[in-house]
Amino acid sequence: KRRKKLQLRLGVKPVQTGLGQELPPISSDIRHKQRLSIDTLPLEVKAPFPCDPIIPLRSKTTKEFQGDMEHAIQSGDWREIREFYLTTFNSFIEINAAFKREANGLFNTTEDSGVNAKFVSTVYDALLSTPQDIQKSVLKGIINSLLREWKGPRTKNDLRAYFILIQNPQYSSSSIYVIFAHLLRQIAALSEADHHFLVHWLKRLSARRFRQLVERLLQFISTRLFPAETDELPPSAKCSWWVPSATKVLSLFNAANSVSCPPIMPFTDFYNITLEHIDFMEDYRTWQNYGNSNRSEMLFHLIGTSSMSLVSKVSRRQRVDMNLLFLNIKVRRAQLLSDSLDELTRKRCDLKKKLRVTFVGEAGLDMGGLTKEWFLLLVRQIFHTDYGMFTYMKDSHCHWFSSWKSDNYSEFQMVGTLMGLAVYNSIALDIHFPLYCYRKLLTPPTVPCDQNVLVGMATATLDDLQQVMPDLAHGLSELLSYQGNVEEDFHLTFQVFQEEMGVVKSYNLKAGGDKIPVTKQNRKEYVQLYIDFLLNKSIYTQFAAFYHGFHSVCASDALMVSLQGVCECVCMCVLVYITFSLQWLGSSRRAHITPVLQSLRWLPVEYRIQFKVLVLTYRALNNQAPSYLSELLSPHTTSLNLRSTSENLLAVPRTRLKTKGDRAFQTIAPRLWNSLPSNLRLSNTVEVF
Repeated sequence: KRRKKLQLRLGVKPVQTGLGQELPPISSDIRHKQRLSIDTLPLEVKAPFPCDPIIPLRSKTTKEFQGDMEHAIQSGDWREIREFYLTTFNSFIEINAAFKREANGLFNTTEDSGVNAKFVSTVYDALLSTPQDIQKSVLKGIINSLLREWKGPRTKNDLRAYFILIQNPQYSSSSIYVIFAHLLRQIAALSEADHHFLVHWLKRLSARRFRQLVERLLQFISTRLFPAETDELPPSAKCSWWVPSATKVLSLFNAANSVSCPPIMPFTDFYNITLEHIDFMEDYRTWQNYGNSNRSEMLFHLIGTSSMSLVSKVSRRQRVDMNLLFLNIKVRRAQLLSDSLDELTRKRCDLKKKLRVTFVGEAGLDMGGLTKEWFLLLVRQIFHTDYGMFTYMKDSHCHWFSSWKSDNYSEFQMVGTLMGLAVYNSIALDIHFPLYCYRKLLTPPTVPCDQNVLVGMATATLDDLQQVMPDLAHGLSELLSYQGNVEEDFHLTFQVFQEEMGVVKSYNLKAGGDKIPVTKQNRKEYVQLYIDFLLNKSIYTQFAAFYHGFHSVCASDALMVSLQGVCECVCMCVLVYITFSLQWLGSSRRAHITPVLQSLRWLPVEYRIQFKVLVLTYRALNNQAPSYLSELLSPHTTSLNLRSTSENLLAVPRTRLKTKGDRAFQTIAPRLWNSLPSNLRLSNTVEVF
């Protein structure tokens, strides 16, 4: 068709064949003329290249849709709603037409997906209350959309459609898992640039919606690995890609949660208890033997598996000398720091053994308590502000390396070794480093053979500086967005000043930086160099010693996979224990324990059990628990139209035995649930509940 149009534009008459087909002219000079004429054609005459299809205009608003739903519920006429769902989910183009704020707007930024989030929530919230034929038509439309869009490059409208489809609440049912798995597979197969857009769009979801999607993915993974019935899902051999695809998408949610400030949900909520029943050591050995081919599944197992257990099991295979079972540390309390430094230096080859600490002049056998005390005393002394090795950032509530220069950095190496020993022996330390510190520990993940290779020089951004020095990060952000004359108003140069041991010193961020003013054109370069100086260059020698000390203990493939999660868990302060100690020491010996428990928000055993049962009941009623628990609960119904019918009460079954019947979940759960105030029973989220 394009050839025919081109011939007509050039005035060349096409040749007709006996079969009704058109052929180009045979003459070579005409071909040559035709070829030369294409380049000289004006733009408005050239044949257009294929572009994104034009999205049809849809004028349905949230208010109009809600009105249609109310009319359908009251009248029983679902034709308007059925037509809307059937049309909307039939293709990616129709999905964009329905939910995009402007049908043919670009919206090609990470900050704005262009999706009408309120309308999406309204449509999905109403979907489960529609008749079954409408819900089935939506699923058929999604299948057609996924099959149609499986091949070819992805546009931003395709990403927008994936972003909308993954929020569908129908995927909570295991009977829909086949469709859900194919959707996850397509999302997982997107390019890294497309994933970057999705991550930033996901972080702008509401906290309730975000948590629902994460829990749905975790439930999908658990059900795939441990189905309730053998014939509930397709055989694992035919759908081995289900788990890696779901894991990849779950990692996008984890990334979105990480870049959000503050995080949308605690990182511990991504932990999947079900996966503790998997033989992850077998997967770990497979990953070691076959390399990156199975690494995606290996990483998935480590998401839900206890990383501490993996490191512990690998450590038992890495010990150098099995005849000498312990790393024996003997120290004097008066010379704790110097003795510890000498012991760790002398016994460097024994660091991968079980740690055992002895205090000189004190009788006792270390069964774990002396080791924890040794760690606690060392951390208190090393991280004290008067000692000068680390600085406590009050605004960010974390520790950071001091930039003072010294001739001997062995103590920083000892701190790294100490942190490695804590990870290796599963000891919780009262240390809180920013997440950027763990990225530096993984740069590179293993100690390079060439000693001249720089270590710990991770790429630093303004978000990383926000974790350490939030006030300075805010000031640099204001500099980047300043609309006035940067040079005249700020009077900055590429020279910075830093206080070291009471003395202010100046440093050039680049050659001749003291003579280069900061302008509107070079301010981005200034900010990047300043951040790199603060987080990398100014503390390079200190962190390099810390890096080598840590990796002298934790040179392990297992830690390469899960180092950040392990270090963060180990180095988080056990705040509950410290708070309890302070409260207990502040109370007299004869004081009653109830005020202390109230201040700590600790419950007696009986009420703790009731709390657990009620939370489980709430989850069961809101489709956040296994279906066999939800089936044990039924709503309270009466033949009369009473006020209690709208208060979300549960039916309490009759029992015969006091000990067994009354303690069954289907009996005690409704009884405790009905005793709650109505506002608690009607809570929107489990956090509010």
